[in-house]
Amino acid sequence: MSNERARDVPLLIPQPRERRFADGVELARGLAERVATELEAALRSRGRALLAVSGGSTPKRFFAELSKAGIDWRAVAITLADERWVPASDERSNARLVREQLLVNGAAAARFVPLQLDGHTPESGAEALEREFARHLPIDVLILGMGNDGHTASLFPGGDQLDAALDPAGTRRLLPMQAPGAPEPRITFTLPALVAARHLHLHIEGAAKQAVLREAMARGELPIAKVLAACERAVDVWTCA
Repeated sequence: MSNERARDVPLLIPQPRERRFADGVELARGLAERVATELEAALRSRGRALLAVSGGSTPKRFFAELSKAGIDWRAVAITLADERWVPASDERSNARLVREQLLVNGAAAARFVPLQLDGHTPESGAEALEREFARHLPIDVLILGMGNDGHTASLFPGGDQLDAALDPAGTRRLLPMQAPGAPEPRITFTLPALVAARHLHLHIEGAAKQAVLREAMARGELPIAKVLAACERAVDVWTCA
């Protein structure tokens, strides 16, 4: 099948809605405005909100914009879609990234709920955190990213717990994960927890990742495609060149 024909293959239902911007600065502003609006709606409806974000370098501009949103951050809890099982002081810790880039300005008043517990293994930590999150879930607003291998959260191709984590009927909401593409052990929210989010956004930047997403959705095999296909409503894909 040619590349042109591959692009014509219908995406798995429901089809993601693309929100394309000229650059990462405009994207960050647009996504921050949308997320702030959704958090405000959750606060009006339930008096509290749970925001789950992803790590890496892509969301830094988005974090900076969102941190300035004029909402009642004191009623917002922030967590991660996944985490490397490293101390919070480690430079590869997603918690460190969130504390340095998002929990500033007005968002400094939010409560951070980490996905890593000192003194635990990823396996025992996942069980303990699942009990903790029982009172927080479902996620109100979830921002996912995607790697060039088609992983999202820590749902890596070849992951040792991937089948269990992608099981739509699975009862676990958090699982440990080790994979060839992940240097450290991880912990991740599973597919049932991710797709239960009241609002789910995918944030990717650059032509390479756009191509990965198109191919993933056409083939339906990579973790990102399985997550998006399991969503009951269309997911907004925020992207730029």
